This record gives sequence, C-alpha cells and structure tokens, in this order.
Amino acid sequence: MGYRLIIIGGSAGSFQVVNRIISQMPSDFKIPVVLVLHRLRHVRHGFEEALSQKSKLPIIEPEDKSSLKPGRIYLAPANYHLYIEVNGRFALSTEKPVNHSRPAIDLAFSSAAVCFREKIAGIILSGANKDGAEGLKAIKDYGGMTIVQDPAEAQIPTMPYAALQKVKNVDHIMNTNEIIDFLRSIN
Repeated sequence: MGYRLIIIGGSAGSFQVVNRIISQMPSDFKIPVVLVLHRLRHVRHGFEEALSQKSKLPIIEPEDKSSLKPGRIYLAPANYHLYIEVNGRFALSTEKPVNHSRPAIDLAFSSAAVCFREKIAGIILSGANKDGAEGLKAIKDYGGMTIVQDPAEAQIPTMPYAALQKVKNVDHIMNTNEIIDFLRSIN
C-alpha cells in the first residue's frame, strides 16, 4: 500500500497496549508513527521516558513546525493539540479542549487524513470517551486504512465502540497481536 504515516489514538486503558505495540516494532521500521494519547495536563515528564524504555525506535515529542521523519515515533505533547500540516510539519496549539481532551485525537487524525489521504493508517485504542471517532471517519473518507482495537479486548471499550458507530465500514477490528502483525507486515 505504501503507507506514509501510522497514527494511533488512545486514552484510558491504552498505555499497556501502546507499550506492547511499540516494543514489537522493529528497529528498521521506516514509516513515521504518531501517538495521540490523552495525558494528564500537569505532568510534563515521564510518559515519553516510560515509552522509550520499550521502543527500539526514538520517541520524540515534536516541537511546533518540526518535520515528520521516517523511523521515529512521535508523541503528542501533554496539553497541546497536535496537527499535521500539508507540508509534513507539526503544528501545536493551545486551543480549547475537544471532547474534554488536549491533545484531541479527532483534530490530529483529521489533519493527518487531509495530508496523507490513502497513504495513512489510523488506529483507535481503548478509551473512555468518543474522541477519535470523527478523526477515524475522516481517515476513512480520504481513503486511508481504519483499524479499531477489538472492544472485547479493550480495557475501556467506549472509544472503540464510538469509532465503530461513526465509521460504518471500518477496515479492521483487531486485537493487540493482530495490530502488531499488521504493522510488521507493512514495513
């Protein structure tokens, strides 16, 4: 398919899944990965470091106007919305929260869908609200690949169920091992 971006959104119950996914990604994984995870606003450090312990790839909190590069995992900074611009650069914003969240998965997914169209794969994981459903629909509408964590496996299935309701023809419902296998297959 020639994916140019993998974007993963999650909230409550997704940290262990994200850890498992990134720990199984090979060190030669070339496609940039963006993680948009709901985080505590006032905790600025520790999350990136915790993920870095499991990853063979560098994990970076992007700065405003920095560029997407292959072979990296980008983590949306706490208390900032993250957008991806058409030129492949990040934009950070402190606009009001969306779905009670900043970063909002919907905003990141929707902006990435416009940029990468059919060359993007979006993955929604466990979470306690509907954030990500609209963004995953945007990815589907632009021709990208849509994946939802199996609600039966999700620690908190609200977010996967919301995505399945919004995206009528989601491409795949997968458990964590299947998501890992999918990512390894596209490298």
